[in-house]
Amino acid sequence: MFVDTSKKLICFFLTLQSSLLFSQNKLIPSPESTPLSIDQMWKNVIDNSKKIHLNSLESNIAEEEISETKIERLPEINLKGNYEYATNIPVYENGLFSKPTQHEVIHWLYKVSTDMYLNIYNGNKLNLKIDKKKTLFEIAKVQKEMTVSQIKLQGAVYYLNLQRSHIFKELMIKDIANQEKQLLEIKALYKNGVILKSDVLRVELKLSNQKMMLVKIENDIAIANQKLNILIGLPDLELVNPYQELDPELFELQSYQSYLEVAKNKAYDYHISEKTVDLRKIELKSTKANVKPKIGMYGEFYLANPQIFLYPYSPSNYTLGIFGVRASIPISELYINRPKVRVAQLNLEKEEVEHHDIDDKIRQQVYENYLRFKEALIKIDVAKNDVAQSDENARIVKQNYFNQTALITDLLDADIQLLQSKFDFASAKIAAQIQYYQLQNVLGTL
Repeated sequence: MFVDTSKKLICFFLTLQSSLLFSQNKLIPSPESTPLSIDQMWKNVIDNSKKIHLNSLESNIAEEEISETKIERLPEINLKGNYEYATNIPVYENGLFSKPTQHEVIHWLYKVSTDMYLNIYNGNKLNLKIDKKKTLFEIAKVQKEMTVSQIKLQGAVYYLNLQRSHIFKELMIKDIANQEKQLLEIKALYKNGVILKSDVLRVELKLSNQKMMLVKIENDIAIANQKLNILIGLPDLELVNPYQELDPELFELQSYQSYLEVAKNKAYDYHISEKTVDLRKIELKSTKANVKPKIGMYGEFYLANPQIFLYPYSPSNYTLGIFGVRASIPISELYINRPKVRVAQLNLEKEEVEHHDIDDKIRQQVYENYLRFKEALIKIDVAKNDVAQSDENARIVKQNYFNQTALITDLLDADIQLLQSKFDFASAKIAAQIQYYQLQNVLGTL
């Protein structure tokens, strides 16, 4: 008697708690949900992502730096001018402590001049600098593409998790409806004295647990919905309908060698590492160019007064132009530059080793994700068979229970197993899609 009373109190408490949670859930605004396909979600993610916008700005800066460096090929031109006053020159004919004789000079002087320098040869350092800027620009572009791929993958995970929670909710609502119908049938058996009260209590307890799980699923939907909304730039409480369901079994599955070839041509980390090696090669060439001669043309033209460039001086305006070729050889760099070259060579060797290491990691990632995707496809088939077997098992156990040849525990276990197999089937399909997108992200084709 005491056990039956305890079970009643537990059922009442769980029913009351689930009702309260349902009423709290209804307080959340529920406007019409926004239908959203995966492609639309990706477009919104790309448009809204601050990381992608930041990478775009970095790419634009790198591109502008190429133009900035190319302009350095033009001659350097300066325009200068000065206006001065000169005092008389005291001449101490009888010693420093005697009164000097004042030597009159031309007091007001002015000069307007322009000069230029055109680099002809500087060890090819300017061209190497331009090549370096181009390589940095190419790295920035690949980094932007990698960020887009990573953001798309994150969006796909949020989208599919939300879709899975919606599927769970539909399955749970249907299961609760079936359990309520089954509860009425069991209560009828109890009224006829066919079964014990404990069977009714067990079913009611299970039904209360199912309602509690439905509340959890709805909260999971709300959390997943907000995560996706933040990513795509929608208000937190705006409901999204991830209606597009894809069949992972229809995705094209190629061989491992085919995926490996795609990764070598398109994998982001591989290309960034490859370009970084090129960058170290350019830096080595630029360091070696420090010992090469510098040759350039220079010139100067100016208008001045007075003429004190040549003797005799004259208080008249005059113009003068000077043009020539200037050459220099940095002798000290012959010994100062040696450790710099060695450091650049070591940096190049280090980057080449890292490039080979990244190549190994990409091969490992491609192989792992390739096998995991194949595994996910097999799990779908297994889960599909489990649903069919669980459904048949639940039908047989239910028939046996109502024929008084099975226990209530057998019936409840069969129902739970059927619901769990449906959950596993939905999860397997979602997991296979996520695994496929992870493979595409590693390949550089997402």
